[in-house]
Amino acid sequence: MTHREKAIELFCSGYNCAQAVFCAYAEDLNIDHATARNISSSFGGGMGKLRQACGAFTGALMVAGAIYGGYDVNDNEKKSQHYALVRRIAEEFIALNETINCESLLQGIANAKGKDPAVRTPEYYATRPCARFVGDACDILDRIIAE
Repeated sequence: MTHREKAIELFCSGYNCAQAVFCAYAEDLNIDHATARNISSSFGGGMGKLRQACGAFTGALMVAGAIYGGYDVNDNEKKSQHYALVRRIAEEFIALNETINCESLLQGIANAKGKDPAVRTPEYYATRPCARFVGDACDILDRIIAE
């Protein structure tokens, strides 16, 4: 199963968008599933339903940090390279979806920011493009990792 497929399956089984992406890579990162699920739990709904940065995008950044973020905190050159990677992930996500902002991505969809999470029903999944965003985030990561 590809990372994209695994992440979409996780999302469609109730995981938030950030959890779906981060947990899809947990085994590759040598992180147990429960720890990955817990670390990424706060980032769904654009960070706790604030509808800010898309959870699929932030999940991708967590994966990138786990893989490429192991530099000395005082090494500005490595830090700059890592931040460039973050910008690349953002640019590729934006090229596919026009924004990394959850509120813009879900414009017009009920259950506004700041509210309790929506109950996951067939209608929920039918009205949200989030599974596609989760898959897009994994595709971007997989391309970068393959380089």
